[in-house]
Amino acid sequence: MDFPFHAIIRSEEETILTAQNFAKKIEIGDIILLNGDLGSGKTFFVKYICKEFGVENVLSPSFAIVNEYHNKISFVHFDFYRIKKMEELYDIGFQEYLSGESIVFIEWSNMFPDILPKRNYQIDLKFVNNMSREISIVKHA
Repeated sequence: MDFPFHAIIRSEEETILTAQNFAKKIEIGDIILLNGDLGSGKTFFVKYICKEFGVENVLSPSFAIVNEYHNKISFVHFDFYRIKKMEELYDIGFQEYLSGESIVFIEWSNMFPDILPKRNYQIDLKFVNNMSREISIVKHA
Protein backbone atom coordinates (compact mmCIF):
# COMPACT_ATOMS: atom_id res chain seq x y z
CA MET A 1 0.00 0.00 0.00
CA ASP A 2 1.37 3.37 -1.05
CA PHE A 3 0.17 6.77 0.14
CA PRO A 4 -1.89 8.57 -0.80
CA PHE A 5 -4.16 5.55 -1.17
CA HIS A 6 -7.58 5.70 -2.81
CA ALA A 7 -10.02 2.92 -3.66
CA ILE A 8 -13.66 1.95 -3.99
CA ILE A 9 -14.36 -0.93 -1.63
CA ARG A 10 -17.31 -3.09 -2.63
CA SER A 11 -17.55 -5.62 0.21
CA GLU A 12 -16.69 -6.31 3.82
CA GLU A 13 -13.98 -8.68 2.57
CA GLU A 14 -12.33 -5.87 0.58
CA THR A 15 -12.55 -3.62 3.65
CA ILE A 16 -10.88 -6.28 5.78
CA LEU A 17 -8.12 -6.76 3.20
CA THR A 18 -7.52 -3.00 3.04
CA ALA A 19 -7.36 -2.81 6.85
CA GLN A 20 -4.90 -5.74 6.93
CA ASN A 21 -2.66 -4.07 4.34
CA PHE A 22 -2.80 -0.75 6.20
CA ALA A 23 -1.91 -2.51 9.47
CA LYS A 24 1.41 -3.56 7.92
CA LYS A 25 2.34 0.11 7.49
CA ILE A 26 1.67 1.44 10.98
CA GLU A 27 3.74 1.37 14.14
CA ILE A 28 3.72 2.46 17.76
CA GLY A 29 3.33 6.23 18.02
CA ASP A 30 1.17 6.58 14.92
CA ILE A 31 -1.99 8.69 15.10
CA ILE A 32 -4.78 7.54 12.78
CA LEU A 33 -7.64 9.93 12.12
CA LEU A 34 -10.89 8.45 10.77
CA ASN A 35 -13.73 10.49 9.33
CA GLY A 36 -16.95 9.56 7.60
CA ASP A 37 -20.69 9.55 8.11
CA LEU A 38 -22.39 7.36 10.70
CA GLY A 39 -22.24 3.75 9.56
CA SER A 40 -19.53 4.33 6.97
CA GLY A 41 -17.23 1.73 8.54
CA LYS A 42 -14.80 3.62 10.78
CA THR A 43 -15.01 1.22 13.74
CA PHE A 44 -15.15 -1.81 11.43
CA PHE A 45 -11.89 -0.66 9.84
CA VAL A 46 -10.23 -0.15 13.25
CA LYS A 47 -11.45 -3.58 14.38
CA TYR A 48 -9.66 -5.34 11.53
CA ILE A 49 -6.47 -3.32 11.92
CA CYS A 50 -6.35 -4.34 15.58
CA LYS A 51 -7.06 -7.98 14.70
CA GLU A 52 -3.77 -7.99 12.79
CA PHE A 53 -2.06 -7.30 16.13
CA GLY A 54 -4.00 -9.98 18.01
CA VAL A 55 -6.61 -7.69 19.57
CA GLU A 56 -10.12 -9.16 19.32
CA ASN A 57 -12.26 -7.04 21.66
CA VAL A 58 -12.61 -3.81 19.64
CA LEU A 59 -15.85 -1.94 20.30
CA SER A 60 -17.07 1.50 19.32
CA PRO A 61 -15.99 4.07 21.92
CA SER A 62 -19.02 6.28 21.18
CA PHE A 63 -20.30 6.27 24.76
CA ALA A 64 -17.05 5.69 26.63
CA ILE A 65 -15.25 8.33 24.49
CA VAL A 66 -12.03 6.30 24.72
CA ASN A 67 -11.24 2.57 24.77
CA GLU A 68 -7.87 0.98 25.36
CA TYR A 69 -6.78 -2.37 23.94
CA HIS A 70 -3.63 -4.21 24.93
CA ASN A 71 -1.67 -7.10 23.50
CA LYS A 72 1.98 -7.00 22.47
CA ILE A 73 1.36 -3.35 21.76
CA SER A 74 -1.27 -0.94 23.04
CA PHE A 75 -4.02 0.84 21.16
CA VAL A 76 -6.08 3.85 22.18
CA HIS A 77 -9.40 4.33 20.35
CA PHE A 78 -11.20 7.68 20.64
CA ASP A 79 -14.57 8.75 19.33
CA PHE A 80 -15.07 12.53 19.29
CA TYR A 81 -18.71 12.29 18.15
CA ARG A 82 -20.26 13.03 21.56
CA ILE A 83 -17.66 15.60 22.64
CA LYS A 84 -19.17 19.08 22.77
CA LYS A 85 -16.15 21.19 23.81
CA MET A 86 -12.41 20.75 23.47
CA GLU A 87 -12.08 21.16 27.25
CA GLU A 88 -13.73 17.74 27.66
CA LEU A 89 -10.75 16.19 25.87
CA TYR A 90 -8.33 17.92 28.24
CA ASP A 91 -10.42 16.66 31.19
CA ILE A 92 -9.91 13.03 30.15
CA GLY A 93 -6.17 13.53 29.60
CA PHE A 94 -6.21 13.47 25.81
CA GLN A 95 -2.65 14.80 25.47
CA GLU A 96 -1.24 12.02 27.69
CA TYR A 97 -2.69 9.42 25.32
CA LEU A 98 -0.53 10.91 22.55
CA SER A 99 2.70 10.03 24.38
CA GLY A 100 3.95 7.81 21.57
CA GLU A 101 3.58 4.55 23.49
CA SER A 102 0.46 3.38 21.62
CA ILE A 103 -1.17 3.43 18.23
CA VAL A 104 -3.99 5.96 18.52
CA PHE A 105 -7.23 5.90 16.51
CA ILE A 106 -9.50 8.95 16.54
CA GLU A 107 -12.94 8.68 14.97
CA TRP A 108 -14.68 11.94 14.03
CA SER A 109 -11.31 13.71 14.33
CA ASN A 110 -12.55 16.51 12.05
CA MET A 111 -14.62 17.84 14.97
CA PHE A 112 -11.51 19.14 16.82
CA PRO A 113 -8.69 19.54 14.29
CA ASP A 114 -6.79 22.11 16.37
CA ILE A 115 -5.93 19.57 19.08
CA LEU A 116 -4.48 16.96 16.70
CA PRO A 117 -0.83 16.30 15.94
CA LYS A 118 0.21 17.31 12.42
CA ARG A 119 1.96 13.94 11.89
CA ASN A 120 -0.83 11.44 11.24
CA TYR A 121 -2.65 9.20 8.84
CA GLN A 122 -5.99 10.58 7.70
CA ILE A 123 -8.59 8.05 6.59
CA ASP A 124 -11.81 9.22 4.98
CA LEU A 125 -14.68 6.82 4.31
CA LYS A 126 -17.60 7.88 2.12
CA PHE A 127 -20.72 6.04 1.02
CA VAL A 128 -20.86 5.23 -2.68
CA ASN A 129 -24.00 3.12 -2.24
CA ASN A 130 -25.39 0.64 0.30
CA MET A 131 -22.52 -1.86 -0.11
CA SER A 132 -19.67 0.28 -1.46
CA ARG A 133 -17.41 2.81 0.22
CA GLU A 134 -14.80 5.17 -1.12
CA ILE A 135 -11.70 5.15 1.06
CA SER A 136 -8.77 7.50 0.98
CA ILE A 137 -5.71 7.37 3.21
CA VAL A 138 -3.21 10.21 3.35
CA LYS A 139 0.00 10.13 5.38
CA HIS A 140 0.99 13.50 6.84
CA ALA A 141 4.64 13.39 7.90
